[in-house]
Amino acid sequence: MEIERQYEENTGRLALYAYEWDLTQSVSKKVNRSFLGYEQPVQNAQQHAAVVREAICWSYGRTLGNIAVCNEDMLGRFPGQHGNDAVLDCDIVAAGKMRNGQDRWWCRTHQCHWGTKGDIQDSVAHGLVRCSGHAQPMSYVVDPRHIKIQDFAEVGIWCSMPPALTHNGVPPPRRPKIHVHVREKPGADKVIDQDFQALSLHYNATDNLFGNAEISKVHLTPPSALEFVLALESGKLMDCINCRDCGYPHLDLGDFARIAHRKHLCGNCGRDNTWSKIPIASTPLKPLHDQFSRANQYVDVTAEINLDEYAGLPFQVWASTPAVLWTAERPQERGIHVHVYKDGQYLVDNTFGVVRYQGKVLQRADLLSTMVAGTIN
Repeated sequence: MEIERQYEENTGRLALYAYEWDLTQSVSKKVNRSFLGYEQPVQNAQQHAAVVREAICWSYGRTLGNIAVCNEDMLGRFPGQHGNDAVLDCDIVAAGKMRNGQDRWWCRTHQCHWGTKGDIQDSVAHGLVRCSGHAQPMSYVVDPRHIKIQDFAEVGIWCSMPPALTHNGVPPPRRPKIHVHVREKPGADKVIDQDFQALSLHYNATDNLFGNAEISKVHLTPPSALEFVLALESGKLMDCINCRDCGYPHLDLGDFARIAHRKHLCGNCGRDNTWSKIPIASTPLKPLHDQFSRANQYVDVTAEINLDEYAGLPFQVWASTPAVLWTAERPQERGIHVHVYKDGQYLVDNTFGVVRYQGKVLQRADLLSTMVAGTIN
């Protein structure tokens, strides 16, 4: 069973048909021809339109990602504005050839290749192109919050992990989020101070971060933020490599984000012809971080707090972590961040160098390990 492309003049789309060869005739003929669906363009022109609806979707446990959804048909498949239960159609693009010379395709939604005999037979049986990951639930945000970096004096973005310690002990594990601080003037009150499920970060196209002037935003998801922060904290080598075939920046996640490598599989077009000069983990957050983080220096906080003096009050404790993005002129603080509440309001909201609890001094490294262990990814 093989795949045939057919250009439709009335729609301008490439239709995919499965067929078999009848070898019993003197001249072989194509038989059992079945329509499967449409091949998508590798470069989505809608992404560069002035105004366009979009969604960001991702799956935990992946090793790479391609997370923008602008296809109007797919946008209509999300069950709500955000959640973890979207089952989306496959988004198939051409991805070169398999070893046997047959065409190979890539599903940008579920991040896996398609085109084996078993894949084609399954698609014929169900009347649509679907990859092996078609039933995988996706996390998603429709019409995510957009932040234009240059519109604000200070933008700080962190990966939000669960506290290492609370007044009730170690909290239950949870998935990461993205915490954002935004100030319109340096040192002024924050106009944004909250967690988000995903963000769309815009910058001036003239900055040309990815060698492509049409790319002027980076989508930020919790898995990509978590891997980036852990790499910053541990000092692992990162860079951002662009696909040699489609030009899209490459995003490593999971094991590929933690183990440097030279050969890179593109999450946008599914081709693996791109090699870096040295082993790296690739992420589009690296050029964004380097370009706009004006003060990537850190200052170790020396202030002290004794939580035993706040007995009976609810509290939360985190190890501070490097920011994904930090545009303030002042250095980032390194230490232990503490919240203490009274009557539902912050009594303490600050970072300390020494934190005592139950007569012991808490260690930042131990707290960070607890936070990472409690983060489901």
